[in-house]
Amino acid sequence: MNDYLVPGFKASLICCVGVLAIIIASVFILKIELHLALIVALIWASANAAFLGYRFKDTKALMSDGVATAIGAIYIFMLIGIVIAALIESGTIAGIIVYALGVVDPRWFLPACMLLCSFMSVATGTSWGTVATAGVVLVVLGGILGLPGPMVAGSVISGALFGDKMSPLSDTTILAATASGAEIDKHIKAMFITTGPAFLITLAIFWVLSIRYAGATLSLDDVNAMRIPLEEQFAIHPVVFLPLIVILAMSFGGIAAEVSMLAGTAVAIVIAVTFQERAVVDVLYSLQNGFTSNSGYESVDSLLSRGGLQSMMWTLSLALIALALGGILNGAGFLTVLMQALISKIKNTTQLVASTITTGVVANMSMGENYLAVIFGAQIYKRAFKENDLQPSMLSRCVEEGATLSAALIPWTTTGAFFSAALGVSTVDYAPWVLLSIINIFLSIIMTAMNIGVLRKVAH
Repeated sequence: MNDYLVPGFKASLICCVGVLAIIIASVFILKIELHLALIVALIWASANAAFLGYRFKDTKALMSDGVATAIGAIYIFMLIGIVIAALIESGTIAGIIVYALGVVDPRWFLPACMLLCSFMSVATGTSWGTVATAGVVLVVLGGILGLPGPMVAGSVISGALFGDKMSPLSDTTILAATASGAEIDKHIKAMFITTGPAFLITLAIFWVLSIRYAGATLSLDDVNAMRIPLEEQFAIHPVVFLPLIVILAMSFGGIAAEVSMLAGTAVAIVIAVTFQERAVVDVLYSLQNGFTSNSGYESVDSLLSRGGLQSMMWTLSLALIALALGGILNGAGFLTVLMQALISKIKNTTQLVASTITTGVVANMSMGENYLAVIFGAQIYKRAFKENDLQPSMLSRCVEEGATLSAALIPWTTTGAFFSAALGVSTVDYAPWVLLSIINIFLSIIMTAMNIGVLRKVAH
């Protein structure tokens, strides 16, 4: 039996602050590649664990446990690059662009993106699936219309996250409710108290931003400049939409994302080989290395040259390192000790809510996975919420606001890395435009301070 020391508050503070300082200084000051910054932070955390009696094999076990918690996300990471390449090979993405050109209006494009992605996420229960399908196409269309990619990505992600939080099919919604001891329907209703107003505010802001681009409507020459090279490379016909229809229909039916994506990919391959007359070996090459467009039109080639399994390896390796780091910080008890010390200083409901949300953000930054952050927050604060006579749904709401909504804003979380890779926009660039998350987090604390939407237990 191994006897490990329990870290004290000072040791935990030094370890966790050191991790964040290493990452922030490396990326934003020294301009070091994020992977290397995380590896240095991983070495720092391992050294701190060694002082508690953890040998190398013990530390490696903690790292493996951290990675194991997100194995499902890792599978999707690998699949999404393949799906994107397959949709390009089948002409699905080209078909959507061709049919949308001349119809899409920049004046309502951003709020429309948000509404569409909200609907899809509510129906499918997955923000990842929404971003990886509709989101990819919308960012491409936004670029054609002259809208900034980060802004379009922000509207897509805002809508996808809202729908995810409002869906009883969402895994994070179910996890937050279960971990907090709340009923799913009560958790969703509690979320809507703060997320509903945040959604309306965000929608209004995106509508105002869209109006700024009202003069960006494409001329006939602009439309032809995009349409002609697309039609030269692909046979545009309603049949090319079948792969996307299969993915969405299966997702709406509650079928696992991995199965839906594989089915859509299979249909896309058949269409690429039969309808687009692509050689099988060329299609398989694209699934591995990404599609390469050689139309001679730079704008078209830059839009279509993407996807493939290898395109996700940068993101996947980043997530693996972050998860390993989180495994040490969580498994060795550094985060737990730090948060328990914080809880002991809480004096009122507003501080409790702010602390719970902040813990979710810090847990994401430290552990790299919002599933872990959700469970961690629920475990740490369950007793405090009970002692303050607050309903379990109040805890689950705060846990989601901190852990789930902030994950997309942090480059090294699985969510942030995935969204960035799928949309082709860096997390740092799109994060300021994920207005739903930012507004929701602050609005929740402000509403609590004003005693609005505070869910207390009813005295019997």
